[in-house]
Amino acid sequence: MYTLGVRSKARLKGVHPDLVKVVERAIRLTTVDFTVLEGVRDPMRQKKLMEAGASQTMNSRHIPGADGFAKAVDLGAWVDDQVDWSWPLYAKINAAMQEAAKQLGIPVEWGGTWKTFKDGPHLQLPRKEYP
Repeated sequence: MYTLGVRSKARLKGVHPDLVKVVERAIRLTTVDFTVLEGVRDPMRQKKLMEAGASQTMNSRHIPGADGFAKAVDLGAWVDDQVDWSWPLYAKINAAMQEAAKQLGIPVEWGGTWKTFKDGPHLQLPRKEYP
C-alpha cells in the first residue's frame, strides 16, 4: 500500500476537499504509486502551458474558482524514484481514482477519456456538480 508524500500533500493545498479525499483514498487502492504533480495553478502558469501546447484552455479547473478551490489535479506515475510517462500506468491510476470516487460518492473525470486532447495525468471534479 502506498501513501502520499510531504510534497504531494503540499501540492493538494487549495484543491477542493472532495477531490483531496479521492486522491487520499486512491493512493491506498492503486497498484501504481503516484505523486501529485500539480493542484492549484495561477493564470500565468496556465498561459505558459497553453503556449507550450501542454493545455488547450485558459478555463482550467486547476485555477481556483469563486469558492477559492482548484478542482483538478495532475498525478504522475512514480516508478524507480521518478515520474514515468508510460500511458498504461495512467489508466491504472485512473482505475484507482474511479474506485475511490465510487466508494466516496464523489464524481471524478479523467483527461484520458477526452476525445481531442488526451491528458493522462489530469483528473478533475465535473463542472456540472462542482461549478
